[in-house]
Amino acid sequence: MMVPMAEQQNFANHTQRVPLFLGLALVLLLTIIGAGVNLYRSFGDHERLYNAALILVLSLCVFVAAGLARGFALKAQDRGVRAEENLRSYVLTGKLLDPRLTIQQVIALRFASDAEFPALAKKAADETMTPVAIKQAVTNWRADLHRV
Repeated sequence: MMVPMAEQQNFANHTQRVPLFLGLALVLLLTIIGAGVNLYRSFGDHERLYNAALILVLSLCVFVAAGLARGFALKAQDRGVRAEENLRSYVLTGKLLDPRLTIQQVIALRFASDAEFPALAKKAADETMTPVAIKQAVTNWRADLHRV
């Protein structure tokens, strides 16, 4: 869900989904199921068996490749967010982020305004807050419209 204006983003609507990717994953999953059924029905027919097995293996490979591509992109975004928030912490406090913070906590902290960021980052590290708890603790939401 893409929110057009930064002021409109908040805890309730900040999650973004990519419908096309979810649709592609569903189509690939249905293809794998169909290929499995086709392979099962081909066991008695040796002329069809090779093609049916090949279709299933290729379908599985495309499904795994799509999942890996999504995972790699998210990892790259996570590294970027950590670097941005480390810089932000350094600018605001003169210190890097507490190394006890997990990447999920850092991602949640990016929604905090500059005024509340240092105290919330310290509290998140000291109390091992969950990402959801961190986001719920944000009072002045700082929108992030670039992450998917």
